[in-house]
Amino acid sequence: MYRTLRIAAVICFLGIPLFPSSHPSTPPPPGIGDIAPDISGTDPEGKTYQLSDLKGYYVLIDFWASWCGPCRKENPNVVSAWEKYHKSKFKDSKGFRIFSVSLDNSRDRWVQAIAADNLSWKEHISDLQGWKSAAARVYGVNSIPDNFLVGPDGTILARRLRGINLHYELEKFVKD
Repeated sequence: MYRTLRIAAVICFLGIPLFPSSHPSTPPPPGIGDIAPDISGTDPEGKTYQLSDLKGYYVLIDFWASWCGPCRKENPNVVSAWEKYHKSKFKDSKGFRIFSVSLDNSRDRWVQAIAADNLSWKEHISDLQGWKSAAARVYGVNSIPDNFLVGPDGTILARRLRGINLHYELEKFVKD
């Protein structure tokens, strides 16, 4: 019995799956320098928004949820960036937008959090599937808050910009 446990421990240590998945392998998540995969979804009123509609803008794809304490603590920073940069003039760009993707399961709690946290931009989507969110799977999001900054040509420029780092990154693209 101990021999079996030692073999299993060695296999786990080496990263060999004990039970191979019956699902086909999923492609790796996009990284910095990759083209951002297009995602779409509906807002709380049922209007559909698509990331590709924002081509030509710097876009922060922001993954969050109403039940996520760290997300809610980061939201004032995201709001501050929105207020500071959505009317700014950017180099080679139409401007700055935020594309919020909620990993909520409850429409009511999602809507309440949008209002309570003053998330005043219009591009809010959720399929209300929580961690099974199609958009989160496409982007390889396995913890929140998480975000991707996408350039006007659709290239991912940065990931996991929190606090002042979001502002520092955006400032690089504002016209002098």
